[in-house]
Amino acid sequence: MNPAVKSFYRVYRPQNFDAVGGQEFVTKTLANQIATNKIGHAYLFCGTRGTGKTTVAKIFARAVNCEHFHDGKVCGQCAWCKSPNQNMDIFEIDAASNNGVDAVRDLVDSVKYPPVVGRYKVYIIDEVHMFSGSAFNALLKTLEEPPAHVIFILATTEPHKLLPTVQSRCLRFNFQNVALPDIIKVVQGVFKKEKLTADDAALTAIAKEGRGSVRDALSFADTVAAYCAGEPITVAKINQIVGGVDATVFARLVQQITAHDAAGVRKTVADIFAVATGADRLLTGVLDAIKDAYVTTPTPQLANTLKLFANLEPTLKYATDPHGYFETAALVACGAN
Repeated sequence: MNPAVKSFYRVYRPQNFDAVGGQEFVTKTLANQIATNKIGHAYLFCGTRGTGKTTVAKIFARAVNCEHFHDGKVCGQCAWCKSPNQNMDIFEIDAASNNGVDAVRDLVDSVKYPPVVGRYKVYIIDEVHMFSGSAFNALLKTLEEPPAHVIFILATTEPHKLLPTVQSRCLRFNFQNVALPDIIKVVQGVFKKEKLTADDAALTAIAKEGRGSVRDALSFADTVAAYCAGEPITVAKINQIVGGVDATVFARLVQQITAHDAAGVRKTVADIFAVATGADRLLTGVLDAIKDAYVTTPTPQLANTLKLFANLEPTLKYATDPHGYFETAALVACGAN
């Protein structure tokens, strides 16, 4: 890995649409628009963090300027693809730190000038919902009638904060949380390139830490790789990092609950809290174990246990004594019919 860049996510950022995981509808539609020359003048990319909004925006900016874009990929050979001045036609603006009207006026002033290298100037505005009202008003006129050589891509995690007039001027694409198998595939590919060894259980554990975000999963993979220092990556080592509990412990707890073994439940809960950190991790572990057991044996007791722990989340999150609440829920479930 390049020592100047620490993040797997940056080093292995996808360069073509087909390398983007979990957003096939978005990438296929955009690729088709470019291939048929039916390109919009303004796009709105919505979705939670780490789902690929900025990555896809960057790919799109290069793809619309590639002279021989084909089959979802830039050619890599044309004058645009080989130009060292691509960044003169692609502008990235962070609305979180440049959200005032003056910044937008500068943007609007630059729009009138033609692109330097390619066919289009592409403006990528991250977290666009952070623009002030006056900034949005300054942008709106240009967003309605931009020059033919300009494309806007507005990215946001909170589309509900955008003015309806802004949203109506854009082609909207909703980025979904990336499915677990897709994140596993991405992490596995990065580890292969980095010559890191990880078993299937470890890959799954790392992918789950992303909670639907490829970026978060790869950021965690960075930490795991550094901790393991070239040694095989295992779930046990991952649990040492996060203060996690092995899945077999939660499976044992569920077995004890269904067997009405109150003493066993108390002992296992104590074992869990001896190493566990984070209420969300505890609940994820126990809920996954209950779901696995329910698939095998769908009893009313397991259904009630699932509801009991699912409803415990808001209480456990702010509890001063999470051990007590968790143990009480497990004992109540243990005594349920």
